[in-house]
Amino acid sequence: MYNEVYINNKVRKEYKHLLANIGNLSPDVIKRKKSEAEDIIRNIGITFSVYSNTDMTEHLIPFDMFPRIISASEWKKIHDGVTQRALAINAFLRDIYHTGEIFRAGVVPSDLIYRNPAFDVKMIGFDVPHHVYAPIIGSDIVRTSKNDFYVLEDNCRIPSGVSYMIENREIMMRMFPDIFQQMKVESVDNYPQHLLNTLMSLKPKNCYGEPNVVLLTPGPLNSAYYEHTYLADTMGIELVQGNDLYVEDGITYMMTTVGPKKIDVIYRRIDDKFLDPLSYDNSSLIGIPGLFDSYKSHNLTIASAPGSGIADDKAIYSYMPDIIKFYLGEKPILNNIMTYSCYNTEDRKYVLDNIHKLVIKEVHGAGGYGMLIGDRASKTNIDLFKKKISKNPSGYIAQPILDLSTVPIFDNANLSERHVDFRPFCLVGSNFRKLVSGGLTRVALKEGSLIVNSSQGGGVKDTWVLADKDAK
Repeated sequence: MYNEVYINNKVRKEYKHLLANIGNLSPDVIKRKKSEAEDIIRNIGITFSVYSNTDMTEHLIPFDMFPRIISASEWKKIHDGVTQRALAINAFLRDIYHTGEIFRAGVVPSDLIYRNPAFDVKMIGFDVPHHVYAPIIGSDIVRTSKNDFYVLEDNCRIPSGVSYMIENREIMMRMFPDIFQQMKVESVDNYPQHLLNTLMSLKPKNCYGEPNVVLLTPGPLNSAYYEHTYLADTMGIELVQGNDLYVEDGITYMMTTVGPKKIDVIYRRIDDKFLDPLSYDNSSLIGIPGLFDSYKSHNLTIASAPGSGIADDKAIYSYMPDIIKFYLGEKPILNNIMTYSCYNTEDRKYVLDNIHKLVIKEVHGAGGYGMLIGDRASKTNIDLFKKKISKNPSGYIAQPILDLSTVPIFDNANLSERHVDFRPFCLVGSNFRKLVSGGLTRVALKEGSLIVNSSQGGGVKDTWVLADKDAK
């Protein structure tokens, strides 16, 4: 298990100044600071929801005060690797909805795509604005040693968590302003402006001036509603729900107190099937009738594009190294985790025979649900998953159980190691890519746990990317 703070019982140079300050706080000061942080979170309203039959309440996001530090050289590798994947993902999406060269080359099986419910047949042959299908990609990264970073999965449908990244920083700057003056920590505050620039750069063909951009939310009951309101506010755009918009003669309008306003770009935070009851699920009460036709008439940009979720499907993940090589002619900068597709007969046999040392994941699962960690599961649960895999092999993948790196948390007044992962956010515009120097570090607050999702007891940390001292 790799400890990100200590190497051979010696403090890494990046953490020395931090430990000399935060690490030596008295128990009383730690208690006061933690209470201060909770008050800030409560006042700001940084919350998340858990979808449960018994729990539909808002929860304050669990925040830990000990930051995670990433050096300039480590960040460069992450930056370059995530950008590389973002380019390959968009090239892959354009190809599978057009000529399908990757199928003819035998790199990815066509039936793995065409039979996947995330593939949208209505998008075949359609040229999305500026060929950008997934303008916001959040890649989940884990670390296992000093130089080994692995991408756990790519999220390009509607990735969330960026508001926590920014608010974590605001909390830390309020509580420890002196440390930020002494350490060269890169800023993350400019993300909303970069996001707005990205969305505006993707204006549709039939938009001839500055585009009008809105953020489409399912509403207050959504688990990420806080983030929707935060981003709309910081970008200076309208936060809308389906009943705020309508389509007439192929044009999308927003209803306002002074009359209709033409909308050119929608940053949607609702799933594909709810977008338009005429083109998708006809029972949707949160979509806009005719929206898809407005989109395909080049009067509107929907970001991310419908059907883009096929690229972050767990069944496709194992092919990402080959996808990168096929479209970019490059080796992956960031490694994939060895992944077994239960769809494959040989892989499935290996998984069933070795399930006790693997993590089993539902292909369409998210949030830490629908998974099994073999070495921590009961015999009953293992037998249940074996039956699930045998009954629906294409619905599951498996990966080795990794020893994720650890970073300390304040466990009461003591520093105690916990496992972490990391989600940076890559923006893809019409002619540019941008990664803000930071991301969301999620932490498993339970000792020994590998599950970092807030819905399952995880929390968040501020992530400090240190500036390159040699950069001019």
